Amino acid sequence: MKLLLAPLLFLGVAWATAALWFDGPASRPLAGALAAAFALACAVLYVRVRPALRAALFVAAGVLGVAAWWLRIPPSNTRDWLPDVARPAEAHFDGSRVTIENVRNFSYRSETDYDEVWETRTYDLDALRGVDMFFSFWGPTLIAHTIVSWEFEDAPPLAISIETRKEKGEAYSAILGFFRQFELYYVVADERDVIGVRTNYRGEHVRLYRVRMPVEAARAVLVDYLEEVERLAHRPRWYNALTHNCTTTIRMHLQHVGLSRALNWRLIANGHLDELMYERGTIDTSMPLAELRELSDVTERAKAAGSAPDFWRRIREGVPDFPR
Repeated sequence: MKLLLAPLLFLGVAWATAALWFDGPASRPLAGALAAAFALACAVLYVRVRPALRAALFVAAGVLGVAAWWLRIPPSNTRDWLPDVARPAEAHFDGSRVTIENVRNFSYRSETDYDEVWETRTYDLDALRGVDMFFSFWGPTLIAHTIVSWEFEDAPPLAISIETRKEKGEAYSAILGFFRQFELYYVVADERDVIGVRTNYRGEHVRLYRVRMPVEAARAVLVDYLEEVERLAHRPRWYNALTHNCTTTIRMHLQHVGLSRALNWRLIANGHLDELMYERGTIDTSMPLAELRELSDVTERAKAAGSAPDFWRRIREGVPDFPR
């Protein structure tokens, strides 16, 4: 029993200590002192209190107390946001038509130098053609950023990227992403913005895959996305690098419309998610995956397209069409 409890308690105390440090008082010295005092108190209890089971119960109670406090930390929509996440999108339905406010369509000169353009767009859901998925790599290919985009017959695609909502002076941290440091933000945008800034100014490497999904299902997923977009505009939520990130949240939306499948390790190591999609026949399987990856690489085409109004059309040249 002790051999089993010890590692579990250690992990619990480590998490609670980090939560107090990162999400505790705004004063760093005070947060550090509080985290250190908690860790020390747990260590003393575990060593000094006997029997060992009683010590474990005391330590577990302390961890649960921190968890109860942590879960009640409220997210906010009213902070000093960076300009590119300053406005939450809102979606309003009228039959088969949806009007979306605050669609981002910035014109970039560099990653941090841009002209802000927020648009109101109306889409006819009956004109939906299909859904695509982008994979954006900024370094090792184990992890990618995933973006979903819906294609229409009568309008440019609508891309939605699930990201952290950062305040001025903040930068993303993989460690901080596991704590209550960033609100969840849906970037509803033109592809020229949300894809172009990655390929042309951040130096990221992007692949585009057409997804095998009935149009009715693609529409249901989009509606579920937009309903969450509308909720977030009024009731913020926390981002979490494990449970509410760019890929696990996509799975959540698929679950909502009855399309999710079994969990797989590649949902976490999502740089390999295209392998899983290939195995499940969700993307084109008419050629080897290596060849499909090469054809789906839109990085150079995006750079060549630059700020062209038909950016979305140019990056799809040579990409295999929707699998049937």
